[in-house]
Amino acid sequence: MTPQPNPQAGAAVKAADRAHVFHSWSAQELIDPLAVAGAEGAYFWDYDGRRYLDFTSGLVFTNIGYQHPKVVAAIQEQAASMTTFAPAFAVEARSEAARLIAERTPGDLDKIFFTNGGAEAVENATRMAKLHTGRPKVLSAYRSYHGATSAAINLTGDPRRWPNDSGAAGVVHFWAPFLYRSPFHAETEQQECERALQHLADTIAFEGPATIAAIILETIPGTAGIMMPPPGYLEGVRALCDEYGIVFVLDEVMAGFGRTGHWFAADHYGVVPDLMTFAKGVNSGYVPLGGVAISPAIAETFAKRPYPGGLTYSGHPLACAAAVATLNVMEEEDILGQATRIGAAVLGPGLRELAERHPSVGEVRGTGVFWALELVRDKETREPLVPYNASGAANAPMAAFGAAAKAHGLWPFINMNRTHVVPPCNITEAEAKEGLAALDEALSVADEHTV
Repeated sequence: MTPQPNPQAGAAVKAADRAHVFHSWSAQELIDPLAVAGAEGAYFWDYDGRRYLDFTSGLVFTNIGYQHPKVVAAIQEQAASMTTFAPAFAVEARSEAARLIAERTPGDLDKIFFTNGGAEAVENATRMAKLHTGRPKVLSAYRSYHGATSAAINLTGDPRRWPNDSGAAGVVHFWAPFLYRSPFHAETEQQECERALQHLADTIAFEGPATIAAIILETIPGTAGIMMPPPGYLEGVRALCDEYGIVFVLDEVMAGFGRTGHWFAADHYGVVPDLMTFAKGVNSGYVPLGGVAISPAIAETFAKRPYPGGLTYSGHPLACAAAVATLNVMEEEDILGQATRIGAAVLGPGLRELAERHPSVGEVRGTGVFWALELVRDKETREPLVPYNASGAANAPMAAFGAAAKAHGLWPFINMNRTHVVPPCNITEAEAKEGLAALDEALSVADEHTV
C-alpha cells in the first residue's frame, strides 16, 4: 500500500480526462479532478504519492473499503466462468445474491428486482407503487436525495432537482422532521415528531388520499444531512400509509448494508416498508448494482400481470458475485459490529468532543459510521457557515475547510454547510482517530469564519 510517485503517468491520466470525460454535476471547465493512482482499505493515493484517508467511502459505497481481496477474487472467479448473461434466465450468482439480500431485509420483503444502481431502484419502486395502487402521485421530503434519473430527480428535495424539475411528475414534497432546523418551531424531539406527522397527515388530506400511490423516505437522509428521525416518526408514517392504502417506500441506498451498524437503518426503528430500495454497500460499489426489495402484496400484483419494466443488465453476474462475496465478508468479519463499535466508542465521542472545542460545529448527529457535522457561523443563531446552495465566493469558508482537510491527508465529504463522516464500515480505531485529528485541524480553519 506504499504509493509510488509517477507524475508523468498522472499527467497523462489528467490530460485524457480533461479532453474527453464529461463529469457529473459540474461546470466542466471549472473543475480540477484529482488523478487517482490506487486505493486499498480506507485509503487512496494520487500519482504524486500523496495518500488520503477516505472519509467519503467513495460516494458512501465502499462499506468494506477498497480492494477487499475476497471480493476481488469472487469477481475474478465469476469472470472466468460467466462474465454476463441475460436477465431472463436463472443464474447462480443472481439467485444467490437475491437469497442473501432477502434474508437480511426487514419483515417479508422476499422478492428482489435488480437494477444497476440506486436511481433506477427508485424509478422502479415508484413505478411498482403506481401500478399496484392505480394512483398517480408520490410524496417525498424536502432535504432528500433519491437519484438523477427522471422520476428520482423529481422526487429529490435538494437544489439538484431544480434544473431537472418537470413540474408535472406527480411529485408532492413535504417537510420531514429535523429538530436542529425545525420547520415546525418545535423544542423537543417529541414535538418535532408530532408536528411533522400532523403536517404529513394534512398534506395527504389536501392532496387527496385516493390520488397518492406512495410516500418515499430515506430511512436516515444521507446527502441531505444524516438527520436521524425522532422516535415514533417512521412508525407514524407507516400508520398513515396503512390508513390510506398508500405504499410506504424506504430508500436505503446510502444507509443500508452496515452503514448504521445494522443491515438496514429500518432495523433501528422496527419498521417494515412495502418496498425498499438499495445499492451502494450491497457490494461495496465494486460492480454497479442496486435493487428493490418487494413485499408479497406488491409482488402478487405482478404474479399474472407482466411487470412493465426491465434492464439489460438486471442482476449482472459480476455484480451479483461481488454482492455474494461482500455479504459473506460482512458476516465473517463482523463488519456490522465493527461499525457499531467504532461509532459508539470512537466517532461519536470524538466528534462531540470536537464540537465542544470548535465554535464552527453547531451540531453532531449520526450513528455507526454515518455522521454529519453542521458547520455554523454562530452557535447561538445557528446561521450556516455558508448560505444554502452557496457557490463561488459565498462558499469560500467551506472550500477553505475542505482544502485544510486534504492538506492534512483527509478526503472529506462536504455538502453545503456540512461535512459528513462516512468512512468504510470496517475502518480501524487507529484510522478513525487519524481522521478525527485531521478534522480537528481543518475545523480550526472553519473557526476563522465564525462570529
